[in-house]
Amino acid sequence: MPKVIGVRFRRAGKIYHFDPGQNTIETGMSVIVETARGLEMGEVVSGVEELPESELVMPLKKVLRLAGTADLRQVEKNRAKEVEALVRCEAQIERHGLEMKLVGAEYTFDRSKVIFYFTSDERVDFRELVKDLAAIFRARIELRQIGVRDEAKWRGGIGPCGRNFCCASFLCEFVPVSIRMAKDQNLSLNPTKISGVCGRLMCCLRFEAGSYEQPRKDSPARETADSAGRRGGPGGRNRPRER
Repeated sequence: MPKVIGVRFRRAGKIYHFDPGQNTIETGMSVIVETARGLEMGEVVSGVEELPESELVMPLKKVLRLAGTADLRQVEKNRAKEVEALVRCEAQIERHGLEMKLVGAEYTFDRSKVIFYFTSDERVDFRELVKDLAAIFRARIELRQIGVRDEAKWRGGIGPCGRNFCCASFLCEFVPVSIRMAKDQNLSLNPTKISGVCGRLMCCLRFEAGSYEQPRKDSPARETADSAGRRGGPGGRNRPRER
């Protein structure tokens, strides 16, 4: 089985696996790797381990090097430029009169590409916008439409429980959440009570869902007044007559 390390590029982001090569790598280190988007710096969140190829995306890309002081400064500069990129992109969106809400901007490590994330209720034709942005930033431009849950994960914030959003704190990927989970937990079905800031069902509804599933299967069905009456229970037709 190949030896791999787990690397995360964003807080609470998805974990990707890379070949550590001959590098001595431990959890918490920063590494420079090549991805489909270009060079990126990520944080090692799981040390060297062996995993079957069936659980990996082959072929694995190798870690190019451990991140040094210059690399860390480069990332800090990129973060500062992302703030500027948001302002300039907002101005172009307004100039083109596009119905889209800009959420965030992200530079690749080598600044060869700028990715803008946005939300919109409808399909947006941003071809002319991309041309203008490419001329302004002199880099490849990608506009990526995301959903409201992804927007909440990107921005972060405080949930109704008073704690940081689960999606922005530790959830690597979103999991399906259904209204059935709220019913099984005898929670109020008031949308304002079981919905997060994003407007969707709260992710935490799934945390305890498994604790309710098996006991519910093992417990006898709840009796209703009609079923009790048919079996001669209180109020049923087979109740003994009073003398």
